[in-house]
Amino acid sequence: MNIEKLLHMQKKLDQHIESENGLENEDLVDKKILALLVETGELANETRSFKFWSKKSPSEKDVILEEYVDGIHFILSLGLEMGLKEIDLEDNHTPSRDLNEQFLQVYKAIIDLREERSVRHFFTLFNQYLSLGEIMGFSSGDVFDAYVEKNNVNYERQKEGY
Repeated sequence: MNIEKLLHMQKKLDQHIESENGLENEDLVDKKILALLVETGELANETRSFKFWSKKSPSEKDVILEEYVDGIHFILSLGLEMGLKEIDLEDNHTPSRDLNEQFLQVYKAIIDLREERSVRHFFTLFNQYLSLGEIMGFSSGDVFDAYVEKNNVNYERQKEGY
């Protein structure tokens, strides 16, 4: 996956949103962290992985993928807020093979980043989130294509006053 291209696209989207809303000088990290927590919850809801009481099936794969890339948007945006200009991910963790456990690892990584805005915590979060996508069966190509598509949707939403 060409993370550098996604980071560049995210930077342009963030600049557009911040400019349109007069937020250029605002610290948006906590809002983006809360947004990422919410998006991760929406993703979990679509997978229904934790709903032991329900017999209803998960949403379609494309719906789950769209929710997943919403999280990628916020993670990249957080990296930009931290001043990252490039992202070189190293796989230095062992992902869980249990989807619910991986969701909990992602939540922990988000909170850790909030408590300490460090590059180390950022990369842990990004790796944990990518592992989540891997467990759900998304290839890096799936994620890249879905991100590009959702990025375009986000621009359209901005034009429409979303």
